[in-house]
Amino acid sequence: MGLTVRRAVRFLRRPKVADTALVIAVSSPVVLGLVATIAQGDAKVLPEAAHYLVGAALLWPRRRRPILTAALITALDVAGFALHLVVIADLPMAIALYSVGRHTSGRVTALAGLAFYAVYALAGEIFWPGRGNWVGYLFAVATAVGVGQLVRLRAELNERSRSEAADAAVREERRRIARELHDIVAHHITVITALVGGARATLPAEQQVTRDALKSAEQTAREAMTEMRRLLDVLRADDVLRDGDLLGAAGTGPDAATGVGAERLPALVEEARSAGLPTSLTVTGTPVALPASVDLAVYRIVQEALTNTRKHAAGARAGVRLAYEPEAVEVEVMDDGRATGSGTPGFGLGGMAERVTLCGGRLTTGPHPGGGFRVHARIPLETP
Repeated sequence: MGLTVRRAVRFLRRPKVADTALVIAVSSPVVLGLVATIAQGDAKVLPEAAHYLVGAALLWPRRRRPILTAALITALDVAGFALHLVVIADLPMAIALYSVGRHTSGRVTALAGLAFYAVYALAGEIFWPGRGNWVGYLFAVATAVGVGQLVRLRAELNERSRSEAADAAVREERRRIARELHDIVAHHITVITALVGGARATLPAEQQVTRDALKSAEQTAREAMTEMRRLLDVLRADDVLRDGDLLGAAGTGPDAATGVGAERLPALVEEARSAGLPTSLTVTGTPVALPASVDLAVYRIVQEALTNTRKHAAGARAGVRLAYEPEAVEVEVMDDGRATGSGTPGFGLGGMAERVTLCGGRLTTGPHPGGGFRVHARIPLETP
């Protein structure tokens, strides 16, 4: 039963079917009344009824030709004024004016509405002297056209919302593909590279040809990893988090052009202090130039972690630790606050995980046993 009703509703929503049904619905009461009147031997209302029914029939192409439909019905009404069949615009004209507002753009709607109002007002004054109502005509035309415009704008907003939802679904799918591509392909390429490197290291020195072949294979695997990351950049180029943070993680595109990185951490910490969050920065190890993707990831992790502390742990203190190691870089942000539960949940932690994973690192987040919240990332430094 429910399926039958849904099919019927979809059928009635077809433009031609809906317009035909409208013409029938508008005409039926007059037809029935006319038949009843004629059956009683009174045919005086026949001219007025015929005028109305012709106007109703002209509504059929209103969706495809709204201006033409309204112009034809206007001409019909002016003729009715001249023959003293009608004194005011009737229901077909109101529907026609609504269709002008519903199915034409704003400027065209305004000009057409003004023109139709002028025609009705002048015709009323000419053919019904002393009975024309300029204000009444203005109200009738403006109301019908205005309602049509409001419905049009609402439909456009709904369509835009649906389009944005569809775009968001596409971006989410691209993110999912990028994650799966990295998790699966990167893992296997890394294993291949390690196996080839290990095999090359165990070969005797006299097998130089084999060593060269394995070295070439290892280099090819590394190049494949680089190309894969570039592909991920393309897949993820349009992914924008709700807080405005881009998900691209390989140091290319708009995000990489901001010039932020580990060297900017002191300034970032100072900004946090100025915003009311007591923050300290500790750097251990010998600072080295980090790859662009890692450099940007370190900055964004600290930035997002401090932002979360300010939003969710009012009155807390935060500490940032950056450790340079020979083969990796570690970044840690800890606070001693208690989450207040305020604020709208965002995508910050997910963005951190995306960046760290794409750089080949590992991210851990969560409450610290000693109190507060801890964000810790360890990212390996690849040798070119």
